Amino acid sequence: MRQKIDPADAPAVIGPFSHGIVATGRMLFVSGQGPQDPETKGFRLGNFEEEVRLTLDNVGRVLRGAGADWSHVVRVGVYLARKEDFAAFNAIYQDYVREPFPARTTIICSLLAGISVEVDCIAVL
Repeated sequence: MRQKIDPADAPAVIGPFSHGIVATGRMLFVSGQGPQDPETKGFRLGNFEEEVRLTLDNVGRVLRGAGADWSHVVRVGVYLARKEDFAAFNAIYQDYVREPFPARTTIICSLLAGISVEVDCIAVL
């Protein structure tokens, strides 16, 4: 069983994917979210802290759309455009997650549209 999660307050998806999918009634798989403004649909670029907070807020919107929050997250994938931003990301990330922290992978890579960060996750409902 798969149920699409498409919250009204989340930014529009850009491509052939869903914001989130609930599988077997308990697992929520959240697609990669970036610093996309839910109102203008455009990316907010430039200030790394603002990009991270908007990205993590967008993940939170998808979680809420499925009746969850960050405390339900068991795994996080982080994609950064610059390795120099790793420590700054961690400092902001800790405003969103609590112990026991979710399992996490961080990858340094090229991201589309010039964004600095993208985050996906898996949550248990």
